[in-house]
Amino acid sequence: MILADPQPGQGATHAAAGMLTPVAEAAYAERELFALGRDSLSRYPAFAAELEQASGLPTGFRQTGTLQVAYDHDDLAVLDELAALQDSFGVRTRPMTARECREAEPMLDPSVVGGLLATDDGSVDPRLLAQALLRAATAAGAAHFPVAVAELRTGTGRVTGAVLADGGQVTASQVVLAAGWQSAGLAGLACGLPVRPVKGQIIRLRGGGTGLPPGLLQRTVRGIVRGSSVYLVPRESGELVIGATQEEMGADTTVTAGGVWQLLRDARTLVPGITELALTDAVAGLRPGTPDNAPVLGPASLSGLVLATGHFRAGVLLAPVTADTVAHYLRTGIKDPLWAAFGPDRFGRAAAAPPGQSRQPATEAVPAAAARVSPRGRNAGT
Repeated sequence: MILADPQPGQGATHAAAGMLTPVAEAAYAERELFALGRDSLSRYPAFAAELEQASGLPTGFRQTGTLQVAYDHDDLAVLDELAALQDSFGVRTRPMTARECREAEPMLDPSVVGGLLATDDGSVDPRLLAQALLRAATAAGAAHFPVAVAELRTGTGRVTGAVLADGGQVTASQVVLAAGWQSAGLAGLACGLPVRPVKGQIIRLRGGGTGLPPGLLQRTVRGIVRGSSVYLVPRESGELVIGATQEEMGADTTVTAGGVWQLLRDARTLVPGITELALTDAVAGLRPGTPDNAPVLGPASLSGLVLATGHFRAGVLLAPVTADTVAHYLRTGIKDPLWAAFGPDRFGRAAAAPPGQSRQPATEAVPAAAARVSPRGRNAGT
């Protein structure tokens, strides 16, 4: 197995917060996407444990739940609507009064009026996860070529490998395309992919000494503040991740004063204690968005080419289920039933615009931008 990627994990994964929240995201997702996310979350404990054992590196996996909170009564009405939609998906969340929210997270602002607790949700550190994945893959015999794929090689109606940016060539009977938002622009791609970059800005804070002040946050908090959404993800390392904006700005990764201000404003409204923390990082990543905000999974029209892209806001969450199902397909040629709603043919010819041409998104996930080339039909995952 060959991984061709100049900087594995340095794209959307590097900027991601690592929330594993299919329940909290259920109100924003289609039913099929929620089911895929819930399935992937169920795989995460074993996935993280196996990966840590194989790599000898941590992943930062935690399963401490997500608390969704509302800042005022208008926001609480929005949260009630979200809860009703989650209920229709069969999602179990616990309604919380304002007092119960502050009992669960004592550092919440007294103005918080209520919330919902999703006990099964979790989080992972995407930067640690990417390092562990690369270490485990190479330890298992995978070769890492630190160079981008410039073009797919084809012949007799099927993929035969790839041409690398340095002029090198790789021969392979099966190719997994997992290049994030850049997937659509790959030369030699016979099928159109309506994948576009969606910018997201995110910041990281840290306390003095060993990390966050004791008791600042125990779990991920997602808040609605005067109609605006913000999330705060604490790490065992003492880091607090706050995100994330969503901007249709093309392939722009500029960190803006307005983006940082918006995140700090809303996060401080919910947890005033963050003002004592140091701002240690501010980055912008590009999520791979599709017209329906769902991933593209499965074989392309070009024989031998398998697509694993377009994960949008859920790339880290969907890593285990994507890795498992793609690897199974490469070994057996059998498509997983979970892929039924996510095939590349669902967009039709009209959905794909030529690379570089703007596309209008529908509404508001992040695997590393990489192409994986597998001569023996094996895959290290996303």
